[in-house]
Amino acid sequence: MNLDYIVREPEDITSETTILFMFHGYGSNEQDLFTFRETLPADWIIVSFRAPKTTEFEGYSWYDIDFNNPERFVDIQQATESLNSILESILKIINHYGITHGKTHLCGFSQGGILCYALALKYPEMFHLVACLSSYPEEKLLNDIVKDKKKLEKLRFFISHGTDDAIIPLDWGRKAADLLYDLGCYFTFREYMSGHGVNQKNYMDLMDFFSK
Repeated sequence: MNLDYIVREPEDITSETTILFMFHGYGSNEQDLFTFRETLPADWIIVSFRAPKTTEFEGYSWYDIDFNNPERFVDIQQATESLNSILESILKIINHYGITHGKTHLCGFSQGGILCYALALKYPEMFHLVACLSSYPEEKLLNDIVKDKKKLEKLRFFISHGTDDAIIPLDWGRKAADLLYDLGCYFTFREYMSGHGVNQKNYMDLMDFFSK
C-alpha cells in the first residue's frame, strides 16, 4: 500500500542528505507534525505521512483503537499492516532521492510514536534519531525486535510524556525507559506538565534533540 505524504525538500539533495519521517496520531493528519519543519534543519528532507485509515471528523489513523478495552487498545493486525506499508514507503522514498549515506530519523506522536518504537527496534540499522511523543512501546508489536546491542548502538531516542495525559497514561509511557534500558539503547526520557500534547518546553527540547 502506497501511503500519501507531504514533503519539504532542501535546495540541495545529495547521497548524504538527512531525511526525517513523521507519523501523526489517531484522528489527525499529515499536516500536524509537519508544522515542526519551520524550526528543523533547513538541509533535511522532511516527509510527513498520512495514515491509511479514515476516522470520524475527517481524520486518519494507523489502526483502530478500542478506547473502552485496554487489552484491545491496539488492533495488532492493522498496526502490522501499517508498519509494513510504512517500511515499504520509507525504502521507496530513500531510493527515490538516492540517499545512500544520509541519516534517517523518525518522529511520531501518540499512535505514530507507538509505530516508531516498533520500526526502530525491528530495523535499528536503518535509523538514527527517534522521537516518540506521548506514546508507549506496545509489547504486542515488539515480539521480534533486535536485541543485539551492537546493532542498537547508533539509535538515539527522545521520549516525552505529559504528566496529565488522559489518553495514554504516564505509566504506559514510562515503560519505554525500562525497555530501552534493558536493551542497552541510548535514550532521554522527559516528563512535562501537560496533557496529551506537546507544550513549548517539550517542543524546544525536541528541537534541541534533532539539532545534535
